[in-house]
Amino acid sequence: MKCRNKIILALDVDNRKEAMRWVNLLYPKVSVFKVGLKLYTACGPEIITAIRKKGAQVFLDLKFNDIPNTMAGAVKEALKYRVGMLTVHALAGPEALKAVAAVARGSRTKILGVTLLTSICGHFLKGLGIMRSVSDEVLYLAKMAKRCGLDGIVSSAQEAKMVRSSLGKNFIIVTPGIRPGKFSSGDQKRVTTPQEAIKAGADFLVIGRPVLEARDPVAVLKELSG
Repeated sequence: MKCRNKIILALDVDNRKEAMRWVNLLYPKVSVFKVGLKLYTACGPEIITAIRKKGAQVFLDLKFNDIPNTMAGAVKEALKYRVGMLTVHALAGPEALKAVAAVARGSRTKILGVTLLTSICGHFLKGLGIMRSVSDEVLYLAKMAKRCGLDGIVSSAQEAKMVRSSLGKNFIIVTPGIRPGKFSSGDQKRVTTPQEAIKAGADFLVIGRPVLEARDPVAVLKELSG
C-alpha cells in the first residue's frame, strides 16, 4: 500500500452481487475497495476473497474496539485474508493497540487507528467530558497510535495537515468524508473535497455515496481523480 492519494471505493452495499458489480465496473481504475460493517455482515470473509481474486486490494474497515485479547485475536483472523489495510479504534487504548501491532508485525497488512468519526463534532466531545478540541483530540489519538506501533490513522482531512506535520511523511493517513463541492454531506459533519484532502496530506481518500449514487459513476470517478 505504497501509493499516495489513492481512491478507495466504499462498497456500502448489502450483497455480494452488487459489490462485485462495482468491482468489475471500476477495477483497475480503482484498485482498493472498502469492505465495511454492512457488507461484511451480509457476506462474511468470502467477499474479501472474491475482491482479491479479481486483483484488487481490500481495506477492511470493521473498526475493532474491545479488550486487548479480543482485538488481537480478531486481527489475527483478519490477517489470514491478506487485506491491505484494516482498522481498529484508537480509543481502545494503548494496551489494545500494542497487542494489535504485535500480532500484525511482519505482515503486509497495515493497521490503522480510527481517531474520531467524521460524524463527531466538538459539542459531543464536551458532552463526554473531553475538553480538547476535535483537532487536538485527533492529534492526541494519532500520536498514541504511532507510539503503539500502528501504521497510520483514519481521520477527517480537516485534521490531516496537522497530523502530517506532526507525525511525518511515512505515517499513513486515510480520509473518509470526501465530497465533491455540490454533493450533500449527509450524516457526516467534517467533510472536504478531494483536492482539499490531497493538499492536506492524505494518502488515501475513501469515497462512497458520490460514486455509488451517480448516474455516471465512471465520469464522477474520473472527475474526483483529476
